[in-house]
Amino acid sequence: MHLGLVGLGKMGGNMRERLRRAGHTVTGFDHNAEVSDVASLTELVDALPSPKVVWVMVPAGEPTRSTVASLAELLTAGDVVVDGGNSRWTDDLAHAELLAARDIGYVDCGVSGGVWGLENGYALMYGGSAEDVAKVQPAFDALKPPPSEAGDFGSVHAGKVGAGHFSKMVHNGIEYAIMQAYAEGWELLEKADLVDNVTEVFRSWREGTVIRSWLLDLLVAALDETPDLAGIAGYAEDSGEGRWTVEAGIEHAVATPAITAALYARFVSRQDDAPAMKAIAAMRNQFGGHALRTSPPPQPGGDA
Repeated sequence: MHLGLVGLGKMGGNMRERLRRAGHTVTGFDHNAEVSDVASLTELVDALPSPKVVWVMVPAGEPTRSTVASLAELLTAGDVVVDGGNSRWTDDLAHAELLAARDIGYVDCGVSGGVWGLENGYALMYGGSAEDVAKVQPAFDALKPPPSEAGDFGSVHAGKVGAGHFSKMVHNGIEYAIMQAYAEGWELLEKADLVDNVTEVFRSWREGTVIRSWLLDLLVAALDETPDLAGIAGYAEDSGEGRWTVEAGIEHAVATPAITAALYARFVSRQDDAPAMKAIAAMRNQFGGHALRTSPPPQPGGDA
């Protein structure tokens, strides 16, 4: 398969490499000329065979909207655009409508795996018609994790357009709540002045317990790298998907108290240096390469 990939940052660059390792041809475009294969979006489209498949991996919101709008002008009937970023699912409906007017297909794909995806594979949740998904399927097969003894997981055609990003949104909301629980447990163990080695307690939970998980593994890795998380500010950003999950819960009258509390805890972290948020920040850095703050953020009107 030969596809185009727009956006070669932490995720996009690794995805390009994984696809190439699987034998696919990838033409990548990025505004950073040092990593880009071509000089423009037009040049990328011209390099692809028909039907053309262009995968977009740029920040959600206006960057994605403007990229999709540009591709609508460059692609032709039968081609497909894939949005693999963290777009809100409502944007997918607008993108699909815009492209459908030109008989161009659209697939939305929630991608999880962070900076570890290159080696481990990415969890993929995608929405769109069966016809459009089929044109992208070789890329999905190359990007997803390899089958394990437990089965062949990590890739799902979740439903119609919007289903992929909606599924990823809920995934991230659950992630908020799980991370918050680990973080609160870590803070309590540290504060109790009873447990001699909190990191070793967490490490022991990695096997045989009902709360073992990859996030737990990453928290232990963070504690090994930075004992007691010293120097990490108790400040955690939110990517927006936690908010969207809470809003969707309200819209559908589904109570999401754990996810909502985890989101609000991140808001609180931006007012005080919250100890539990050090653990959240450390886990976000481990799985996604999100930047760590090493000091509290500057206050309005204060020194930088």
